[in-house]
Amino acid sequence: MLRTRLWGVLLLCFLGSVVPANLLAKDTTVKIESSAWGKTSDGTPVTRYVLTNSHGNSVGLTDWGATLLEVIVPDRDGKKANVNLSFDSLDGYLGSHPHFGGTIGRFANRIAKGHFEIDGKSYSLVINNGPNHLHGGNTSYDHRMWSCETFEEAAGAGVRFTLVDPDGYEGYPGNLTVVTEYRWNDANELTIQFTATTDAATHVNLTNHSYWNLAGAGSGSAMGHVAAIEADELLDVDETLIPTGTFNSVEGTVFDFRKPTAFGDRVDQLPATSGYDHCYVVRGTVGELRAAARVVEPKTGRVLEIETTQPGMQLYTANHLPGNDSSAGAGGHEAFCLETQGYPDAPNKPTFPTTLLKPGETLKETTIHRFSVDN
Repeated sequence: MLRTRLWGVLLLCFLGSVVPANLLAKDTTVKIESSAWGKTSDGTPVTRYVLTNSHGNSVGLTDWGATLLEVIVPDRDGKKANVNLSFDSLDGYLGSHPHFGGTIGRFANRIAKGHFEIDGKSYSLVINNGPNHLHGGNTSYDHRMWSCETFEEAAGAGVRFTLVDPDGYEGYPGNLTVVTEYRWNDANELTIQFTATTDAATHVNLTNHSYWNLAGAGSGSAMGHVAAIEADELLDVDETLIPTGTFNSVEGTVFDFRKPTAFGDRVDQLPATSGYDHCYVVRGTVGELRAAARVVEPKTGRVLEIETTQPGMQLYTANHLPGNDSSAGAGGHEAFCLETQGYPDAPNKPTFPTTLLKPGETLKETTIHRFSVDN
């Protein structure tokens, strides 16, 4: 009898050590649903996932592009709406679009003249933004098919997307394995975590490219949103939006959002870019999760707070949305992006936090989007 009991204890200890924690704790209140969502041009099936918390608030995701679809949250009166610009069907995501909700890589933002060197070896990337390289080239990660799996945790549930980006694709060295995890919980917190490993030294800069309108997607201008950005400096850029290497103070400029300010208050003072398209230096220690921004939509009371481990955050006021089918009908300034990321052109700026990833290292970056209401 003693031997039987001993074996039982050993078996429980063994199971506890080898069974993943997410399988041992399935008391999450977040429900996961999945459904077929069409096929790619080569016939690959695409799946849509919906994560719904106990309050009935939900996020949609798809394995095409590891993309965030709709985010449905309430206003101060309890009325729910989607606050993330998105397409109604897969077709909108298959064609050319403004990166709605997508995972962007291998390098988000710009690299000057599509060129960098690693250990004395020169690499040339696709040029797709004037004289520069933008968002990983002609086929960013949001136009690639990812493998996926769902998971449950005590604090919520999520979907894990994985992509193997081969050596030489768009000019980048190394076979890169990228994982994008989305988590949703009962506190209306959407956590996006990126991890990546490589078999050769390469530059990596990952972000999510969601377009927010807290009044509801399709509700018109987002320039009445009031934003506070946790940054004392931003990157100085040239006429092609490549950083010069200088950090500019926001003091006394149109870029100063240290106190809550509407996006539209000074947006017309930036005619060269038709609005904001600039990278802020997030205050605090790089690598530590810290506050980056708080945005309030006054009419509905919806609030978006962002925390991140990333060094920078690109504010883009959707300056060039065309207002046609390629942007789900949304026009310029009808949304805003707050893309947490490494600094643009970091591969060519040794004074910037490095984006170089080497074999044996693991990139890990986390950003939290927290939705609430201001009464």
